Amino acid sequence: MAQKESLGKAGNKVERFSTSGFILAAIGSSVGLGNMWKFPYITGKYGGAAFFLMFIICLIVVGLPILLAEMAIGRSGRGNAAASLFNITGKKHWKWIGTVPVVTSFLIMCYYGVVAGWTLHYTVLSFSGSLSDVNTDFTAAFTNFAGGYAPLFWQAVVMLITGIVIAKGVSGGIEKYNKILIPGFLVILLILMFRSLTLPGAAAGVEFFLAPDFSKLSRASILTALGHAFFSLSLGMGCMLTYGSYVRKEQSLGKAALAIGAGDLFYALLAGLIIFPTVFSYGLKPDQGVGLAFMALPAAFAQMPLGAFFGGLFFLLLAIAAITSCFSILEVPVAYAMGQWNWTRKKAASIVCIFSFILGVPAALSVGGVLSFITLDGKSIFDLFDFVTSYILMPVGGFIVTIFTGYAWKRAGEEAGLSGFWYDTWMFILRYIAPILIILIFLFSIGIIQPPQPE
Repeated sequence: MAQKESLGKAGNKVERFSTSGFILAAIGSSVGLGNMWKFPYITGKYGGAAFFLMFIICLIVVGLPILLAEMAIGRSGRGNAAASLFNITGKKHWKWIGTVPVVTSFLIMCYYGVVAGWTLHYTVLSFSGSLSDVNTDFTAAFTNFAGGYAPLFWQAVVMLITGIVIAKGVSGGIEKYNKILIPGFLVILLILMFRSLTLPGAAAGVEFFLAPDFSKLSRASILTALGHAFFSLSLGMGCMLTYGSYVRKEQSLGKAALAIGAGDLFYALLAGLIIFPTVFSYGLKPDQGVGLAFMALPAAFAQMPLGAFFGGLFFLLLAIAAITSCFSILEVPVAYAMGQWNWTRKKAASIVCIFSFILGVPAALSVGGVLSFITLDGKSIFDLFDFVTSYILMPVGGFIVTIFTGYAWKRAGEEAGLSGFWYDTWMFILRYIAPILIILIFLFSIGIIQPPQPE
């Protein structure tokens, strides 16, 4: 085995997660904005409970095996997302291939910080009562906000918060703050779920979410469920691989993967029990995408008793989900910079944050703002960031992990703690099933495969 590239260069202390700290940090990474607004949106679009069941199947069959592979690579390689592949094989080409998830995370941070900033802005607006007027045109209000310069301020706040936490390190920063934020996230979820389930007409929303209608399933819905299972676990962007490098040797990766998957499903379930009862209670459409969070739901909270409080909690929930994901996203390029250029953690966090903010400015100003006239194939700068990372680079990153673990790494089972039947099954999925499905996700996402849409 090649000599491993150390994480402790430039005087950086080599840190490790505690057992609970790693699981909470990984759940914080996976429970991002995707679970809080994208999951309800695509569930609403593709038929409710039948889609949710398909999502669970895809998560178990595809998501968890790749998640386990990423964590095992990170822990065995004990390096950043690129160095770990080299450390295991000693082959330089894997190090260069491993830069794909590093670039992916950096580009995601550029525009994800913009959306996280929106959630902070709306949290302040809600708690202050500024969203309580039922006569407000919330669509116009969001358009005016997103089209101005205010998002740059909130983007900078997100970058500052994230940079400070990352600069404090693994145990003193990422783990410490996730141990505060994730339990708080759960408490807010439960409060909002109780409020949603007690609204008039909430039962219709629960039925839509939890009563399967398999006639609504189609090839499009199955591929969408497969894609979301992949993306909801932060796969293909180096987050779980980087976090895996901080996991202690005595920790069971298999149990950790199951706990992370269960946490992801649990939070998705609670999100659905918040969104759908509220949507049905106030006669809203459940398939409005980003507009559901920033345009439709504020109108519902404005009509709700104590709406400023519950609306504030909802956007605080979104903000926590976004920021805990920012921790893991930013850590990927920061860890790479520390290992590749011998930077200290504080220097790496500062420089990566600054450049993420600078590149994020055009994305922020393209959402109805002064740069909205710049488009490529009908996509704004913001949309291009999202499209390239979510639909091209992340599937490529996932494909790299499956091929590396399935074919290039001979001792993967030993690191993952698998043998016999479970190892054979894992290898079969990584070698044959997952690569094919990832290619299908990729082709479907970029529009080459266009199965019939549900009626």
